[in-house]
Amino acid sequence: MRVLLISANTERINMPVVPVGLGAVAVATQEAGHDVELLDLMNVKHPVSVTKRAVETFGPDVIGISVRNVDDQSMENPIFLLDQVREVIKDCRAVSEAPIVLGGAGYSIFPESALLYLGADMGIQGEGESAFPILLSFLERGDDLSQVPGLYVPSLGLRGKRKFERNLDLLPLPHIHLLASFADKDENLWMPIQTRRGCPMNCSYCSTSTIEGRAIRKRSPGTVADWIAGCAEAGFKRFYFTDSIFNIPPLYAQRLCNALAETELGIAWRCIVYPGHVNDGLVKKMARAGCTEVALGFESGSERILRLMNKRFSPDDIRDAAKIFADYGIRRMGFLMLGGPGESRRSAEESLVFADSLKMDFMKITLGVRIYPGTALARRALLEGIITSDDNLLAPKFYMVKGLGAWLAETTARWMTEQSH
Repeated sequence: MRVLLISANTERINMPVVPVGLGAVAVATQEAGHDVELLDLMNVKHPVSVTKRAVETFGPDVIGISVRNVDDQSMENPIFLLDQVREVIKDCRAVSEAPIVLGGAGYSIFPESALLYLGADMGIQGEGESAFPILLSFLERGDDLSQVPGLYVPSLGLRGKRKFERNLDLLPLPHIHLLASFADKDENLWMPIQTRRGCPMNCSYCSTSTIEGRAIRKRSPGTVADWIAGCAEAGFKRFYFTDSIFNIPPLYAQRLCNALAETELGIAWRCIVYPGHVNDGLVKKMARAGCTEVALGFESGSERILRLMNKRFSPDDIRDAAKIFADYGIRRMGFLMLGGPGESRRSAEESLVFADSLKMDFMKITLGVRIYPGTALARRALLEGIITSDDNLLAPKFYMVKGLGAWLAETTARWMTEQSH
């Protein structure tokens, strides 16, 4: 079959994004014997004409569209991103009758409601590298789709039970030639790479387990190092580990750092670190392997609020981790998420004083907490009447302690101004 894969994301919320996930799906689809073309709309000036031309020229039998983000998670000035995806689908419909299949992290959080809103023919929740080729084979043979894992169909819901590949080495990484056009085009570009999927930490507000499951599944360190080496040869020198928690499991993180250090590629990389499992031995290996920056998502400096978020670390753990990274010259980005359940003026001030004491290289403060379906936060918001039982949460809703929003906005703005001087 002829398959057109489209990365609909055009937003640079934090950094320019390379569609490596869709690139992996492209490889899996090619390996299944299909003719594949990949269209990335990130740097396209006229997406409507480019999309229509790609569809008309290629003449796909199936169109796959990746949905990376639903919104920007900002309560102050929220940006809803699905309307641009809906336009892409409209453009495809205008010139083709090929079935349109949705996938991607953003779609996987809202498999039914996003499918209905966007008006696609079907969608795959979870790992498209394995499920999408199965779907294509079923479509090609005209078979019943009820056995396709993670497949959603309008009005029918979930057709086949989701499956999680336990050994990520069985799922392909994108071919370097699909990504080579990005090299040296943007000085802000960090090539993303995911080495693990799944998160068992169960933070009260987090959607990661909905997207990837709770069990941690890994690629072998050697496979990761080899792929990064290939990228380095193609001109990429900076990498971003998108794993939700780079340092867990600790032994795997150490082995990965050892494999990277052995390549002696001279690369730089950044990652997201869980503050509760950081020690000198691991950070030393990270620095030796090329780590130059970490994101410490500690979210609060209040012991009480950390417990309410179901965080498994303390303010002392955060402080110790921040110091160790500083000792090895690794830049540290800190995150605060203020206004969630139990927040008060006292706890918010405690968090700001705590953050100030860490002397982070960068700080980002989020006011209000985006409510995702299936989370403890969603259940609490329902009990408190912030959301209703029929709210699918596709349009962003936020938890903010009543009466605290205006004070938080003023206080954090003043704090950020003071930090800049």
